[in-house]
Amino acid sequence: MDNNENKEAKKEIISTGHPEIDKKLGGGLPIGSLTLIEGQSDAGKSVLCQQMIWGSLKTENKIIVFTAENSTKSLIKQMDSLGLFILDYVLLNRIKIYYMKASEIKKDASKTLDTILDTIGKNSNFRLIIVDSLTPIVSSANDNELLGYFERCKSFCDQKRTIINVLHTYAVNNDILIRLRSACDAHLKLTIEKIGDKLVKTLEVAKVRGAAQTTGNIVTFEVEPEVGMKIMPLSRAKA
Repeated sequence: MDNNENKEAKKEIISTGHPEIDKKLGGGLPIGSLTLIEGQSDAGKSVLCQQMIWGSLKTENKIIVFTAENSTKSLIKQMDSLGLFILDYVLLNRIKIYYMKASEIKKDASKTLDTILDTIGKNSNFRLIIVDSLTPIVSSANDNELLGYFERCKSFCDQKRTIINVLHTYAVNNDILIRLRSACDAHLKLTIEKIGDKLVKTLEVAKVRGAAQTTGNIVTFEVEPEVGMKIMPLSRAKA
C-alpha cells in the first residue's frame, strides 16, 4: 500500500493515535460507528476519549466535543498534562468544545439532548462527535427521550459521522442499557480491577462492528503524566 492509499485508509477509521489500543479495536473505530463507552467512575473513560480526540486530529478529522466535566480551558490543560497538545487545533477551529453546565442540564435534560443533536446537524463537516458524558443528562431524562436520542444519533452515523457517547454503567437501568448496547456499532467497557495489591484500569472491547481486523478482547493500562494511556503487559499487571 502506497502512502496515499495508507492515508485514505486511515481516514476511514477513528484512530486513538495509540497503536496498541488501535490493534485491540481491530485497527480503530470505523467511520460511521455509533459507539458507547461505559464504565465505572475513574476507570479511564475520559482519557480514552481524549486519546481518540488526539488520534482523530492527527488524521485530519474535525471534532466536536460536548463535555459535562470540563470548560475549553480545563480540557486543553488536562490533555496537555497527558502530552496531548490541542490548543493549536482549537485555534484553527479543527475542534469545537461545548461545555454542558450541570445547572442547565438539570433544568431541562430533553432540551440538552436536542441541543446536542441540533449542533451535530449544523456542523456537517465535523466527522467525530464525543459526548462526555451523558450521565448527568440521563439522570433527568426519561427512557423514551434517551432511546430517541440514540436513534437520531444513528441517523447521523448513516451519513458517515462517528458519534461516541460516554455513560457511567450505573446511570441507567439494565434493560435500557442492554437496548443501548444493542443499538450501537461499537461498545467499549472500562473497569477498575484489583490484581494482586495493584488497582489497574481495564478496557474490554465488547463489540466493533465492521472492524478491519479481528478485535482484541481486553487491554490493561495505567494513566501516566506526559504519556497518557500506558499499556501494561498482563504478566506485569498480575505481579
